[in-house]
Amino acid sequence: MMINMTIVRDAVDHTIQAFTLSGHADAADYGEDIVCAGVSAVAIGTVNAIEALCTTPLDVDSEEDGGYLHGSVPGTWSGRGFEDGQLLLEGMLVAINGIKESYGDFIEVTEKYKEV
Repeated sequence: MMINMTIVRDAVDHTIQAFTLSGHADAADYGEDIVCAGVSAVAIGTVNAIEALCTTPLDVDSEEDGGYLHGSVPGTWSGRGFEDGQLLLEGMLVAINGIKESYGDFIEVTEKYKEV
């Protein structure tokens, strides 16, 4: 298996509108998989940071047993809150791509553009 991350960007201004993480790295046994742990820590940390630091949290959907996390930017984001949220989301992408550089066999990152 593999972790798949999809980033959806606005086709005009290239801001992140949503992200989805799905799958498992299966790089090691459960509880010892540093790839899954690293990706999960970065993604959940980003969601938590946005909730704590931005005016409005992301709209989030997840599965209790793990293996799926979807976050989308709420339509109410604007001004400084929007800028802060975008910075945190871009930071998440930089961190995930950093993990991918070392463990590329276990992570796939795709970026898509859509008209908003």
